[in-house]
Amino acid sequence: MERMTGLDASFLYFETRTMHMHVVAAIVYDPSTVEGGYSFQKVKDTFAERLHLVPMLRRRLATVPFNVGHPVWVEDENFDLDYHVRRIGCPAPGGEEEFADVVADIASRRLDRTRPLWEQWIVEGLENGMIGSVMKMHHSTVDGVSGANMLIHFLDLEPSPPPKEDAEKEWKPERAPSGVTLMAGALAGRAMRPLRLTRQVTSSMLRFGNILFRRWVQRTPGMATPLTAPRTSFNTTITPHRKVAFSHIPLDEVKAIKNTVGCTVNDVVLAVTSGALRIYLEQGGEQPDRSLIACVPVSVRTGDDDDEDRPGANKVSALFTSLATDIDDPLDRLMRIHHANLGAKGEHKAIGADFLRGWGELAAPNTFSLAARLYTGLHLSERHPVIHNLVISNVPGPPVPLYFSGARLVALYPLGPIFDGAALNLTVLSYLDSLYWGFHTSPEAMPRVWDLAHAVPEALAELRKAVESGAARAEPATEPQDPTAEQAPA
Repeated sequence: MERMTGLDASFLYFETRTMHMHVVAAIVYDPSTVEGGYSFQKVKDTFAERLHLVPMLRRRLATVPFNVGHPVWVEDENFDLDYHVRRIGCPAPGGEEEFADVVADIASRRLDRTRPLWEQWIVEGLENGMIGSVMKMHHSTVDGVSGANMLIHFLDLEPSPPPKEDAEKEWKPERAPSGVTLMAGALAGRAMRPLRLTRQVTSSMLRFGNILFRRWVQRTPGMATPLTAPRTSFNTTITPHRKVAFSHIPLDEVKAIKNTVGCTVNDVVLAVTSGALRIYLEQGGEQPDRSLIACVPVSVRTGDDDDEDRPGANKVSALFTSLATDIDDPLDRLMRIHHANLGAKGEHKAIGADFLRGWGELAAPNTFSLAARLYTGLHLSERHPVIHNLVISNVPGPPVPLYFSGARLVALYPLGPIFDGAALNLTVLSYLDSLYWGFHTSPEAMPRVWDLAHAVPEALAELRKAVESGAARAEPATEPQDPTAEQAPA
């Protein structure tokens, strides 16, 4: 038994019938490297052999009576691999858009909370003999970095690796705790709540005081201000339906721009996103005068052993940054984004990496769940200023070829959740020599999402041309680079 952290549990509390708090990885494999040929049974055997390496995959939720405390993870005594590992056919001709439609359909349905919160779909019938994979996991179990780390247990560096030496003999689930045990643990935690609340309020006041000092006295640039974003067609209430699109660009071109200008890969990713959004909005006749604002999740993993041993799958925070979509010149736009990010990261440090986790521990299950349902049901996101326009995550991926059950991984598109008021999630992940872009939205909010995906290479070309013709204007940053950990999906 393992009690959930408040931050992990918050992804459960905020889930409604329209806001699905799961993350998805859409992967394409080439099965021509499978010794003896591909079969669905080989895929299931791979999962069966390696489940013990990821204990979370055999754990289900156990709620505390009357929701007086955060849920706990317990081993599922009725675990059924056949339920979690499934297969489906892709409609002909099995191209990228047909595969994306299958992924969107899978992403449109919530996970069953009576079972471990994950599903693995094998999608057969992709063009050129490819095989698709759709891994869906609840955000309460993984964030971007931990999800990528989890996948590594099922992937290999060669198509025919030697047998694992640490194979599991026989799995016997632990006995599920009784309601009395769960209640006793929750009440013990609630006894400390007043002290935790006092500490958190005091800490928050000091941190925000530090931010005000930075902004008003030191005149230090900071984050973009939430609730000041312009409203677009995708800043609306979402439905349960999902729409997905993909894109990819060469990683070397992104790094070349980074090296020429003296910024970061993440700066270039945001600048390309900004350019693509400008093209998309101009095509729809809705380009706003003010810049769009992005919420950027940030991993706060330190890499220390002690940090990795702490409970909780989600170790993330978030910052708000301007996308400078109100600037016409691509190079000027990149430099504005670069300096905006420096200010946002500095202010994020002032707030502290554990800010969200601290408040998450104080989340009241019933209150937060009711608030989420009311917010969705009353369409409140359409009645107040826009908090932010979209979520953008950038996760570093493996630079070496990987194989799953003998099949070579050729493309990996990550997809994060969307929310009322921000119906677009854009997640980027590097693999080998490419950056793979996953666009996740609601079809009612963004029926033209493929137009946005197709605009990514165009935006990169515009930025590359601007950098090549105006490199002399782009002075490398003289400010110290912030080593904040890599970006991760919300």
